[in-house]
Amino acid sequence: MRHHAMAHRLSSPLLSRVLSMKLFKYSTLILCMTVAGCSTFSHDKQPAEAQAQNSGTHHWWWPFGGGEQKAEPAKVAKIDTQATQAWLDQYEPRLREAVKGSRMEVERRDNVLVVTAPVDGSFNPDRPSMLLPISLGPVSRVAKLVEGDAKTGVLVLGHADPSGDDAKNRQLSQERAQAVAAIFRLSGLQRDRLSLKGVGSDMPRAANDSKDGRALNRRVEIVLTPQDTLVALLARYNQPPKVAQQAVAADQGK
Repeated sequence: MRHHAMAHRLSSPLLSRVLSMKLFKYSTLILCMTVAGCSTFSHDKQPAEAQAQNSGTHHWWWPFGGGEQKAEPAKVAKIDTQATQAWLDQYEPRLREAVKGSRMEVERRDNVLVVTAPVDGSFNPDRPSMLLPISLGPVSRVAKLVEGDAKTGVLVLGHADPSGDDAKNRQLSQERAQAVAAIFRLSGLQRDRLSLKGVGSDMPRAANDSKDGRALNRRVEIVLTPQDTLVALLARYNQPPKVAQQAVAADQGK
């Protein structure tokens, strides 16, 4: 009896953790299958606005093209630079604290903050679209940080290196973006504040001619900025016609 009681005491916490992990995986799977809480961007559809000529400065990290739309001044979304920079100043140290001790990095780019999760060490090598348990903590902390601020918008970008089949890489990058976005939805982030996109190998951050370079390019980026700024950026930029993007409901895009 004493042996059974001790075994029970030892096994209960372990059993609880196993059940919690299974529940989390099940909830995440359902969320990713429905994907009703996110917007996604399909790479095989072209918006009418993409027919316009591109002009302006190209940002290598921005997945919606390098040129501003030629539109009437009154119709071009405006970015409140002063308010956005104040937001960045406030959130940058909080984001760094949220991912402290993990392999994730925080970078400030123009009007956004970017949290980068490298695929190596963040996703399961045997199930490459599944986050490892060690990644759940920092992603969840970032999600909870922004969930309570209704003025913050989030864009999750999945990236791959060019090894292998391009279509499969693009699909995998989309699935990884969905896995990260699912954490934000589970944390309560509303659908109008969260978008995701898998860009395949279109946006490398390093040369692909080495193992280390390809590892840097396999990543998921969480782009955070005030929601008004994110909406303005999405409205302002567009893709060149041959790779144009269109926002569609996530449960309609593939």
